[in-house]
Amino acid sequence: MLKLLSYPLTALYFLCFGLSLLIFHPIQWVCFNVFGYEAHKRSVSILNWFLIRCTNVLGTRYTFTNKQDIPTDKPLIIVTNHQSMNDIPAIIWYMRKYHPKFVSKKELGKGIPSVSYNLRHGGSVLIDRKDPKQALMAIASLGKYIEQHNRSAVIFPEGTRSRDGKPKPFKPMGLKTLLKKAPNALVVPISINNSWKLLKYGKFPMGLGAHVTFEVHPLIANEGDLDLLMEKIETVVKSGIKS
Repeated sequence: MLKLLSYPLTALYFLCFGLSLLIFHPIQWVCFNVFGYEAHKRSVSILNWFLIRCTNVLGTRYTFTNKQDIPTDKPLIIVTNHQSMNDIPAIIWYMRKYHPKFVSKKELGKGIPSVSYNLRHGGSVLIDRKDPKQALMAIASLGKYIEQHNRSAVIFPEGTRSRDGKPKPFKPMGLKTLLKKAPNALVVPISINNSWKLLKYGKFPMGLGAHVTFEVHPLIANEGDLDLLMEKIETVVKSGIKS
């Protein structure tokens, strides 16, 4: 019965989602080209608030728990597990004062209103998964960018989303590159739960009534042996995943 109900609600969700992207695309363009970075960044934050609200149509609830005193005058590397594309709007909105930038696959850089524009112009980097050299160079440029501007880079070291909530092993190279290129960055580990339930039936229909949670763990200094640091970050992120 619940799955049957999800069909019309999913259609309504996609309508709201698509309208949000279409409406904010010209808003982003004007903000970026007329008013500059700060205005564009604010428009992106508001867009992602609307994208979160769109999922409320599906009965989705969000709890973002952050008890940490995170500085705004230092670069940050936000490291989190990945369960669905719905992880991203919440991170952008709830972490908005830290100017989050993403490592995204190049396919998202074109053809998607609002999303592609922001990825190309908002400071994120696009990587070709089939070209490891290009990917590492792009990630290195992001590390230098956050180091220079005291902003944050968001990376999903699993490399792809978990379809059942169970965490995948971290792939180390991208995160290692960020840590090397942003030596003054603090690591912000975040554990995400239940985002995968939005896609438990696939992309259509979507799952109903998911309670998506984000837990921000204590910050980790970017110091010491890199391999041991990687292990510590992975352990902390996975400690908060309830698979």
